[in-house]
Amino acid sequence: MAEPGWFFWAILSAIFAAMTAILAKVGVRHIDSDLATLIRTIVVALVLIPLVVFTGKWIPPWQLPVRSLLFLFLSALATGASWVCYFRALQLGDASLVAPVDKLSVVGVVLFAFALLGERPQWHQWLGIAMVAGGVLLVAIRTSSAP
Repeated sequence: MAEPGWFFWAILSAIFAAMTAILAKVGVRHIDSDLATLIRTIVVALVLIPLVVFTGKWIPPWQLPVRSLLFLFLSALATGASWVCYFRALQLGDASLVAPVDKLSVVGVVLFAFALLGERPQWHQWLGIAMVAGGVLLVAIRTSSAP
């Protein structure tokens, strides 16, 4: 069950993700997309390290549950792969096409949550997910008048 306040943070995430696409598109214009991903990753780490330390949230990794560390490690690998692919796509394609296709991840999350976490969306939520998938297809399909 979702906790109160989740929607506020999710909206902020969407706003920052939209900004990310535009800023990254400009950023990868004249450098290799893998180098751009590395720079982005370093900046994220440089921002998060003091945030965690100065807010008193730091816990030495060896004190954390092994299962949590394993899944965070796997999540980091997936994030890295996603970022590499995303920056490569931004370098090759229009941000207005790449970012919506990237949001097929929303559909993937729901399907994985259903299959692996036992989450059971209601019918109208499935309809919304189908609409997201359909919207992505409409954005990605080139029409005969498109260049």
